[in-house]
Amino acid sequence: MDATVLYEKLKKVQEPKGYYFSNNHERVMELLEALLVNKERYGYMVCPCRLASGDRDNDRDIICPCDYREPDVAEFGSCYCNLYVSRQWNDGDIDQEYVPERRPPEKMFF
Repeated sequence: MDATVLYEKLKKVQEPKGYYFSNNHERVMELLEALLVNKERYGYMVCPCRLASGDRDNDRDIICPCDYREPDVAEFGSCYCNLYVSRQWNDGDIDQEYVPERRPPEKMFF
């Protein structure tokens, strides 16, 4: 699978749930390519914006879409890496703020 195929598959599944890809198509494609690299490397599509341990159980919270996407998009209009955003974020109806890391520090160091 390549990033374009992944884009179309995820778009079909996520948009009905209210999660859209960022309008920054170049950034989205880079992130999708990195997800595919991580799938090859670890066997699962772990967020490319976070350091994975390679232990699926430890990384479960950051397998895309990560556990933090829903609260990030609800509060900021975007997930941490700006892959998934709200319609309002894409339309410029809300400020595109920095999304802080929600992952607990104990999960980041292994």
